[in-house]
Amino acid sequence: MNADIRVNGQPEPLSAATVAELLRSRGVTAPKGVAVAVNGEVVPSSRWEEHRLGAGDEIEIVRPFQGG
Repeated sequence: MNADIRVNGQPEPLSAATVAELLRSRGVTAPKGVAVAVNGEVVPSSRWEEHRLGAGDEIEIVRPFQGG
């Protein structure tokens, strides 16, 4: 059985054990300007290392971007 998650609405295999691992895999190494919610609940950056991900989780990662 495949363990999948959804990240910003897109399905992908579960390959990270924690929020911090998922963010590092996307090049996010510092919490400044980044917000994360798992299954609709905001996960404070102080808990990223310990917050475990599981099959079926819905993760939203929000970062500011420039534009106009």
